[in-house]
Amino acid sequence: MSTTTETKTQQKQAPKQQEEAAAAAKVVEKRKPVFAKVDQLRPGTNGHNLIVKVLKSDTVLPKTRPTTATATASPNLRSTRIAECLIGDDTATVLFTARNDQVDLMKPDTTVIIRNAKIDMFRGNMRLAVDKWGRIEVTEPADFVVKEGNDMSLIEYELVKLVEE
Repeated sequence: MSTTTETKTQQKQAPKQQEEAAAAAKVVEKRKPVFAKVDQLRPGTNGHNLIVKVLKSDTVLPKTRPTTATATASPNLRSTRIAECLIGDDTATVLFTARNDQVDLMKPDTTVIIRNAKIDMFRGNMRLAVDKWGRIEVTEPADFVVKEGNDMSLIEYELVKLVEE
């Protein structure tokens, strides 16, 4: 009697194991990235993929490594570098805030692919930024001419609260 119950449980488990093996064998298909244009950027949005040229890069906050006196007091301090870069494509330009290792990639006259970027607001103006979930890649030079007359970072936005009646 015990052998028949064991075979029945094995038969019940076999389809489950086959389903799990089939699910593990399935490869998740990745979606192709959808690239946007700079003039399509809006405040409070994220997940932008762009192909842009770097026009200029200005270091804003160069902090060096802490001295030995401060290093012993606070070992978690690291050097921080921040640069504001003017980037653009054939529709518009926008300011990009580069941090730490990103500063080295954002050199003038280079073309970069920015993935999973977000819009930060700074004093009512848009800034593009890439956090730890995003990525910046230097690529071969693009064949478009940057439209410098349409700077999206110069548009001032104001937060308006709607009163519901």
